[in-house]
Amino acid sequence: MTPGMFLDPYAAVIVGGGTIVAAMLRTPSADLARAVKAFATLPRRDFSAGPLLEQIDSLSRIARRHGPLALDRSVIADPDIAAGIAMIVDGDSGEAVAQALRHRRRARIERHVAAAETWAGMAEAAPAMGMVGTLVGLVAMFTQMGDPRAIGQAMAVALLATLYGAILANLVAMPIASRLRAAARIEAFERARLEAPLAALATREAPRPAGPIGFSPMREEAS
Repeated sequence: MTPGMFLDPYAAVIVGGGTIVAAMLRTPSADLARAVKAFATLPRRDFSAGPLLEQIDSLSRIARRHGPLALDRSVIADPDIAAGIAMIVDGDSGEAVAQALRHRRRARIERHVAAAETWAGMAEAAPAMGMVGTLVGLVAMFTQMGDPRAIGQAMAVALLATLYGAILANLVAMPIASRLRAAARIEAFERARLEAPLAALATREAPRPAGPIGFSPMREEAS
């Protein structure tokens, strides 16, 4: 028994190509591209909000010393923190900043879920494509009963297509989908920790409403 006996290009094309086509037909192109890009994130460590919280604390000290406008010159790589700081510089309230961060976090969750669902859909389609390859191989076998070599090749396509479909579904697509879901849950939980400090910073640095012109509390008490 050699590894080469488990390799068949026809079965691979039927299962692999059919799974990809099924994914393209059932998934919007943006979600499909996002699912492919998400594959590259699997080797990364789980997301942690610790470094971002330290950056927010540093930005808070800058705002306390030099005012919120000084934050506009800060270099911020994380898009959520950058958006929150931009709102703080513009004078938005803490509740507005918190609401914007919650919206961005939900949107990110939806994107992550869409990527995971794309891989889960491929896991569903792969066994079906394996069955299609099996049927194709059986049809080829029955139409060439007079040629023993052709019968063997057709039977190999039929059996290996089922094998490829099971492997692609259970050892590739479904594990990727599960890991993407787990990573999305961790990142959603960690990013929720960013809302409170940014909202507190926005509340502290929000412009105070000015009183009426000419109004003086001391003058009012004296009168």
